[in-house]
Amino acid sequence: MTALKDKLREDLTTAMKARDELTTATLRMALTAVGNEEVSGKTARVLTDDEVITVLAKESKKRRESAEAFRAGDREDRAVRELAEQAVLEAYLPAQLSDEELTALAVAAVAESGASGPQGLGAAMKVLSPKVKGMAEGSRVAAAVRAALGL
Repeated sequence: MTALKDKLREDLTTAMKARDELTTATLRMALTAVGNEEVSGKTARVLTDDEVITVLAKESKKRRESAEAFRAGDREDRAVRELAEQAVLEAYLPAQLSDEELTALAVAAVAESGASGPQGLGAAMKVLSPKVKGMAEGSRVAAAVRAALGL
């Protein structure tokens, strides 16, 4: 079992003992998502820490998007809950890159790939994506590369 998954389980036990309902529910959901990912596909496998981070990032993004939808539907109470769950999940994710850091990496990736114009977007993304995996969402990465390309 991976270190991150062990930490999630340990923190779940701690939250249950402390009767922290929000953290308990969030970590149970996260461990369920990890378990579902492990058994998806043709054969069951154990996820690496990087794969667990990817699952947690997806779950965090779902919480943020749900909060936006609840706010649009005048359900502020549910939006607050979703954002609280997102905060619990983000404690397990690597620190997110600032816009300035992402822009600098995007400019470097464009230079490294020799990309120019709209057709160079894919080449620059191919260089930059592995470097920022887990530290920036794909939409932010694509926007930074587009800006670096002058699109």
